[in-house]
Amino acid sequence: MQNLGIAITGSGSAIPKTSLDNQGIMNFVDTCDEWVTTRTGIRQRHLASCNDSLTQLASVSAKNAIAMAGITPQEIDLILLATSTPDDLFGSACQIQGRIGATRAVAFDLTAACSGFIFGMVTAAQYIRTGVFQNALLIGADILSRWVDWEDRRTCVLFGDGAGAIVLQSNQSDRLLSFELRSDGTQNDSLNLAYVPQCRNLTDNITVSTGNFQSISMNGKEVYKFAVQKVPEIIDKALFRANLTVEDIDWLLLHQANQRILDAVAQRLKVPEHKVISNLASYGNTSAASIPIALDEAIRQGKIQPNHVIAASGFGAGLTWGSVIFQWARG
Repeated sequence: MQNLGIAITGSGSAIPKTSLDNQGIMNFVDTCDEWVTTRTGIRQRHLASCNDSLTQLASVSAKNAIAMAGITPQEIDLILLATSTPDDLFGSACQIQGRIGATRAVAFDLTAACSGFIFGMVTAAQYIRTGVFQNALLIGADILSRWVDWEDRRTCVLFGDGAGAIVLQSNQSDRLLSFELRSDGTQNDSLNLAYVPQCRNLTDNITVSTGNFQSISMNGKEVYKFAVQKVPEIIDKALFRANLTVEDIDWLLLHQANQRILDAVAQRLKVPEHKVISNLASYGNTSAASIPIALDEAIRQGKIQPNHVIAASGFGAGLTWGSVIFQWARG
């Protein structure tokens, strides 16, 4: 079977209406706007209310991306949902499939935390390259406010909620130029949302676990060191595979985790500030949603133009990290 190329033809995003700025956080945790802003670059974040759901946000972003691509939901063959916070622990992709009316699509969740969207792009690309599917919908969505300890100022100031999506289509001209993916489970303790078992005795001889998940736990210094070292390396490797150099990049699009990380990675790569996409100040760290939200915003603002080369990289819990080099194009 002939391998086919890939074009990324549509983008969309959805953000909860409720926002919480740094002044608001001061009402329930010992911090201040200056402390948060200087250490993270975040000024506010959007939070899902009790009436919001991941499925709802993801579906809105998906519909926006499908509309931009100029196709119908019935033409979607594959739906990948990159998330760590599904509404249903068995997965939420199928709920989205039903909600948007993508009746022909196979749908499943993919979990790689803040790297999930990059891992999802690569996964969707393999189905398209082999000719199995023609039109794929990739969604990155997370509601991390569900799993934040709102009394821990080291983490509660960082995270926000949201969803972003893209449509990838089979195309004779290949616009997904290269990728690199990595994982290192030995550093899992640096950032996790671990299960905490609570034992229950069913009988004298049988004990089962009936626990729950703890709040997000993070060693900020270790995550910073990991990101600043590994992300420039993996972008360099992906550029090498694409036979490109840093000078060929039109935009550097990183997971929106911390402005200091964005700045440090750009400096190591020698990417000028005007080429770095950042909306961290307005949304905080939205995990798997951060890259597609920033991508959609830049496209709709007219910053990203057809044939622009974008170096995107995600990094986070697992630990996982990866990079994709692609061109934005409608065909």
